[in-house]
Amino acid sequence: MKDFVIFTDSTSDLERSLREKYDLRYLPMNFVVDGVEHKALLDWEEISAKEFYDLMRNGKRIKTTQIGPEYTEKAFEEIVKEGKGVLYVACSSALSGSFNFAKTVAKKLTEKYPDAEIYCFDSLASTFSEGSLAMKASEMRANGRSLSETVEELEKIKLTYNYCATVGTLEYLRRSGRIKASKAFFGNIFGVKPIIISDAIGQNYAYKKVKGSKAAKQAIAQDVAAGVIDPEDQTLYISHADSLEDAEELRDEILKLVKFKDVYINYIGPIVGASVGPGTIIACYVGKEMTIVGKE
Repeated sequence: MKDFVIFTDSTSDLERSLREKYDLRYLPMNFVVDGVEHKALLDWEEISAKEFYDLMRNGKRIKTTQIGPEYTEKAFEEIVKEGKGVLYVACSSALSGSFNFAKTVAKKLTEKYPDAEIYCFDSLASTFSEGSLAMKASEMRANGRSLSETVEELEKIKLTYNYCATVGTLEYLRRSGRIKASKAFFGNIFGVKPIIISDAIGQNYAYKKVKGSKAAKQAIAQDVAAGVIDPEDQTLYISHADSLEDAEELRDEILKLVKFKDVYINYIGPIVGASVGPGTIIACYVGKEMTIVGKE
């Protein structure tokens, strides 16, 4: 049975301790500020998380790019030359073109190396839900599953890796083109908070709205409690865009309703953060299979 290496990308939000624990690698995307391109590094080596989100607070427009085909080809080819397989757990294809870029690279390499095993897996997710699928793949690998068996199982379970989020302000979603300017304007005036999920086709979908930050945290907690399966056997992952206090308050609201084995809190990385903006909080968990398909 061929050993295989697992990659994810900058939207997985997995910091170094988790990547090392599960023996995961990641393909960095890029972000652009004032025309200067930077690597979207999950350990914030070039710019701290606070500095990044302060740039946004101070009005800087941050654009993002997909993983580079040349970088991806080099990373995959190095593994193939070692005689190992490659599994890339990618950001949802509904949110990023990186999955399709990687598929093109994989096709090119398998033509060059006919025995190569390269699987590009569309997680239909981002943030810790994407990262959790990569960690699950690592556990299956450690338990002796082959690359093809691991991919087959991931396909069966990926829609059970849910997330539920809200944002500090709708302005950053407007800037990133995620919502119309009129919705952002009136939403911010009236304190409307969208409750955002990853739907069954991998889109971010604001499937309901509430009034105020407290109500938003309570709504997320209620959704988690209603959807989670076997919480006592899993970790609740909460990510935040430089808003630790809000993340801790969300944790407390969730734990009032349901008890998890553990809770892990960390920053939203630069790629997701550039779209959602400071103050965003996201809860990721394994639960009932997602069946909702978002509509405008």
